[in-house]
Amino acid sequence: MNAFKAFKANVPIAWSPNLYITLVRGIPGTRRLHRRTLEALRLRKCNRTVMRWNTPTVRGMIQQVKRLVVVETEEMFKARKQKVEQHKSLRPPLVVNHLPAPSSGSS
Repeated sequence: MNAFKAFKANVPIAWSPNLYITLVRGIPGTRRLHRRTLEALRLRKCNRTVMRWNTPTVRGMIQQVKRLVVVETEEMFKARKQKVEQHKSLRPPLVVNHLPAPSSGSS
């Protein structure tokens, strides 16, 4: 959740043509109207992201369920995905040598 908060305030939402909406809180226990709004946004499970056009209708739906979702612009979404991929990418193996270091003294 901290990664979402870091990206949340970077770019004004009104500037982006596309909005990436991620459901970060669970649906059980919410109002029926909020559940219907999430269904209209096609958000059915936690941590799922959908892309919607930035229209007044979609922004109104987001405003209604703002405590359940996180909204990102396209740039923020791509930066977050790139950071996750970089974190998951293969790293070179850690080589541990258990042999004692050769002594450099001559006898």
